[in-house]
Amino acid sequence: MKAVEIDAFGGIDVLQIRDVPEPEPAENEVVVKLSYAGVNYTDIYRRNGDYARSPTYPTPLPARIGVDGAGTVSAVGNAVSDMAVGDRVAFTRIQGSYAEYAAVPDAVVMPVPGELALDVAAALITQGTTAHYLATSAWPLEAGNTCLVHAGAGGVGQLLIQIAKIRGARVLATVGSAEKAEIAASRGADTTILYREVDFREAVMDATNGRGVDVVYDSVGKATFHDSIRCLRPRGLCVLFGHASGKVDSLDPLDLSEAGSVFFTRPHMAHYIQTRDELADRWRDLAGWALDGRLAVAVDRVLPLDRAGEAHQVMEARESRGKLLLEVGGG
Repeated sequence: MKAVEIDAFGGIDVLQIRDVPEPEPAENEVVVKLSYAGVNYTDIYRRNGDYARSPTYPTPLPARIGVDGAGTVSAVGNAVSDMAVGDRVAFTRIQGSYAEYAAVPDAVVMPVPGELALDVAAALITQGTTAHYLATSAWPLEAGNTCLVHAGAGGVGQLLIQIAKIRGARVLATVGSAEKAEIAASRGADTTILYREVDFREAVMDATNGRGVDVVYDSVGKATFHDSIRCLRPRGLCVLFGHASGKVDSLDPLDLSEAGSVFFTRPHMAHYIQTRDELADRWRDLAGWALDGRLAVAVDRVLPLDRAGEAHQVMEARESRGKLLLEVGGG
């Protein structure tokens, strides 16, 4: 089978497409014949070495890239009783989904309802789960809350805006262009802020009459973080869940005090889906909202497996307006 692997950390040139043996399922695994593999920032962090020492997302070399995807079950381990060959499934949090087949622990495999297209399922399983835990667990949004979502036209950003609105919150979103502002507004953002044209902190304070927001969801990192904490109301929370612009160099705890005794967290999705039941609860919400029309899932583009490097380039340049997928078998 074909798979994308790396032997060293670096730029897109380290991505190699190779012929490798098809996997066999361990006792508690299923083998999935992939239709689509998702492209995520986690893949970039693994490729470039940012996660080289991460105990949550270990990347021993050589490594196969990709954490999620969707397809059909082609083989079932002896201890798996609730899935069968031919079942349509989506999965997350593995290492090696940029491949024609992947062996996946049953704990991270979710059933895909017949009405849900596999490309939508592949687009939703990780980015949707991320948006779900951010809006329901990292800071459980409710009516009366105001949140700031950075990168509001990106894959997670669009989903996070919609889930925030489902939960009754007011949403401010930063975007990089007028086109992206239209996208964020179409997903429900109450206020869009073009960060290249205005000081986003000043815009947030203007929009909240000087109060600040209850929570900032920041996936940008270095370029936004220090102003993000200064957008908060006293005792608000900054949730840093990515670093698209680079890692935050340092954080002086006194900065949190001076910003209003605010709080800061840097979560991993893995810690919010520690059991299959927790992932299943989140997936049930996400699939249900997608099917009833409350959650629009945007696929920016679909590229073949051998163009994985191009997909990484698009994401690193922050040019995507939704989920990037690699088509492996279609469906």
